[in-house]
Amino acid sequence: MNTIDFMKGITFAPFHKRGSLSTETARKSFDHMVKQIAADFVVFAPAGIQKTAHSEEICYISEHTFSDEELICMIRYAKEKGIRVGLKPTVNCKDGTWRAFISFFEHDVPCEPKWENWSASYKEFQTHYARIAEEEQCDIFIAGCEMVMTEHREKQWREVIASIRKEYHGLVSYNTDKYQEDHVSWWDCVDVISSSGYYPIDQWEQELDRIEKTVLKYRKPFFFAEAGCMSRKGSGMVPNNWELQGELRLEEQCEWYRAMFEACKKRPWLCGFALWEWAPKLPSASEAWKDDSYEICEKSVQVIIKRFYEHEAGTPLM
Repeated sequence: MNTIDFMKGITFAPFHKRGSLSTETARKSFDHMVKQIAADFVVFAPAGIQKTAHSEEICYISEHTFSDEELICMIRYAKEKGIRVGLKPTVNCKDGTWRAFISFFEHDVPCEPKWENWSASYKEFQTHYARIAEEEQCDIFIAGCEMVMTEHREKQWREVIASIRKEYHGLVSYNTDKYQEDHVSWWDCVDVISSSGYYPIDQWEQELDRIEKTVLKYRKPFFFAEAGCMSRKGSGMVPNNWELQGELRLEEQCEWYRAMFEACKKRPWLCGFALWEWAPKLPSASEAWKDDSYEICEKSVQVIIKRFYEHEAGTPLM
């Protein structure tokens, strides 16, 4: 099995609007992030927008997407700081539907949206950013995120990966969703397997056992391209549910991270994390301690992450 250096990572400013990366505020937040959690890897996730889960066209030139110029400047800024960079172009639906539900009729029907048209748009979206990743020498390219209802379209996904490789010559991955790691049939065509690690606090061992079988089958490195938990009562059991209602509970976020790190450090095949998430604007202390979202900055969980990244990450207990 090939190995890669452990990724002590986080996703910075995911899905923020055009202009969010071009400010001194964003650079200040980035510097603070690197210092406060000892990160050595960052993922940037420029958003592509389609109107609904059944729309054929993906737009990545609107106010909902970083400009190429600001993205390139931030990639260069990160690399100047010695931080490895992953680029993960990610589709979102404008109407709020989760991207996992993007799908079309299996057999073409006149006047109805079609897989072929959507796939062409998705390929264009990915290869646009693959060219940027190549030009800026990004360390890994992640060909999308949590596209669950598209993943059975093996031929089209292989074509997407092949088109990316024509533009980008570094490591290629794909971020499947939680519980889907053993259902993707085309892992052989990527270099690194990745998924979203939003697992209940008491189920980490059994889920890692399941994931391990896929990792060993394909003999590929693996990392969690997303992982996180809100600081909200009940989130530890359903960390994937961003719509969960509950009172602020900062310690619940801490407990979940402790459980994840404790379980994951025992797995020598696990090559890192891109935790979810860090904003491009630093909150005040009072704002941070009232924040019940996935955010990490200035919350008590920040100390737990830094301790793990500085002292335990990359040295699994056998």
